[in-house]
Amino acid sequence: MRILVIEDDKRLAATLRRGLEAEGFSVDNALDGEQGLWLASEAAYDAIVLDIMLPKLNGFQVCAQLRERGNWTPILMLTAKDGELDEAEALDTGADDYLTKPFSFVVLVAHIRALMRRVAGERPSQITIGDLVIDPGARTCRRDGHDIVLTSKEFAIIEFLARRLGDVVPKAELLEHAWDFAYDGDPSVIEVHISNIRRKLDRPFGTRSLRTVRGSGYRLVNDRS
Repeated sequence: MRILVIEDDKRLAATLRRGLEAEGFSVDNALDGEQGLWLASEAAYDAIVLDIMLPKLNGFQVCAQLRERGNWTPILMLTAKDGELDEAEALDTGADDYLTKPFSFVVLVAHIRALMRRVAGERPSQITIGDLVIDPGARTCRRDGHDIVLTSKEFAIIEFLARRLGDVVPKAELLEHAWDFAYDGDPSVIEVHISNIRRKLDRPFGTRSLRTVRGSGYRLVNDRS
């Protein structure tokens, strides 16, 4: 899952980034409203965490402009303590949820996960594909009753493919989803992760659920049907 955090407090932005990355998210940061609006318009995000008090463009303006452009990425807006008017304006300008400062990081993550499930078409709490069960909330993966230990990047890749079951997903799209905007390393890193996932997900169970479509990308299929 890829998150955009638009927050001008550098210390808080860095803390949120570290915490969200530890939870398995890929995170981009913007320190003002103009940069946040540009990033949100240029890249695909699963959710946006948006502060109200920002330089250049405030959070209300960023949210309103995104909605005017037809960008319906779920937005969690950070509001001031006891800011009832801020909370009302946040929802009126198109935000999907709000959280008052100061907040618990655990609660922030719970809000983000609930928001993505609720807004993105009633996502199920678990994804079941034959004997493969992926739980995005608990960040667990099981096959035929056996736990499969995945790194955060491996989990991000397999979850994204599972949500696009049967579709051919290009390598570039996987890179965009599982790495942040600033990543400029070797794109073949995807091949390494795909190989590791197959070693854990398919080989021990005699399955071929993670397929390579030569020249196009990768797809996940139900190999037990």
